[in-house]
Amino acid sequence: MQLRYAMTGLVVVLSLAGCQRTAYDYSSNASASPAPLTAQPVPSVQGGQLPPPTGSSQFPAAPTTTAPMPGAQPGAMAANALDITKESMVGSWRVNGSCDMFLTLTNLGSGSRGGTRGCVGELTAMGSWEVAGKQVLLKDRSGNQLGSVYKTADNRFQGQTSTGQSISLSR
Repeated sequence: MQLRYAMTGLVVVLSLAGCQRTAYDYSSNASASPAPLTAQPVPSVQGGQLPPPTGSSQFPAAPTTTAPMPGAQPGAMAANALDITKESMVGSWRVNGSCDMFLTLTNLGSGSRGGTRGCVGELTAMGSWEVAGKQVLLKDRSGNQLGSVYKTADNRFQGQTSTGQSISLSR
């Protein structure tokens, strides 16, 4: 029995002998510090008048219509809309070629959870979506409809927001 205790003690001593401190010792190199950086030259600033803008106007012409387009109303859609299923909508979509929309099957109110990243305008408030007939209704976090889209081709949807902003989804 004593041999077992002696062997256990020997193993503990040998294992502790192999340990060493791996932390940095700040007291050993207290006087060594990095050399300061040298300043870089800065060019002088120039001032002057800008030339007048070319053309008749410096701004593009304003849009002529301000009323929402017919597709923005709930239940309105193109006559050539294709059939869709909720499962086919799940995943990531590119919106107008400039931001992303993510659709899941997680329940949120009467629809499913969804959201956008990098979008501007009304779509920043998107929180849920649902399939109604041949269109997909996009809703805010309170359940108010923001817009709708309908399927025009495989992995392609067209529609608009309730204020008439065009929406194009693609994968």
